[in-house]
Amino acid sequence: MRKKPEVSPRARALQYLARREYSRAELRGKLLQHVQLDPDSGQFLSADLDALLDDLVARGWLSDERAATQWVHAKRSRFGTQRIVHELRQKGIAESLITESLPELKTTELEAACAVWRKKFGSLPQDAKERARQIRFLQSRGFAPDTIFRLLKSDIEID
Repeated sequence: MRKKPEVSPRARALQYLARREYSRAELRGKLLQHVQLDPDSGQFLSADLDALLDDLVARGWLSDERAATQWVHAKRSRFGTQRIVHELRQKGIAESLITESLPELKTTELEAACAVWRKKFGSLPQDAKERARQIRFLQSRGFAPDTIFRLLKSDIEID
């Protein structure tokens, strides 16, 4: 049985980036799983990895800004601002980039909440138990409480 050839960290990084955008921290974490240990110290050769990531950034192949934009665009139709911001932080996106995307997220949050709510429920709650269930669902999707209560008011136009 033949042994698979070892893939270089650069080739592996390019394979990942060919599939989708990654933040620098996210790509670094994925590549650390495959980087060799230094035989003397037993530590990862992370200096080489950081140099590789710097090169990818310099060439424009790795961008936290593009990764954040792509993530927001992909998740906006299903999740609220709170959840998207939380996931961006988990991916290692800088707070300044998150702050830049907040105004757009907040302006479209009610529309996104309406779309998610309409797909799941479609009608206003008839009793307190159903209202609580709908509120919990929307909160789990990361929508702000004020957005949820505006949506569930019976006088709002839902169409």
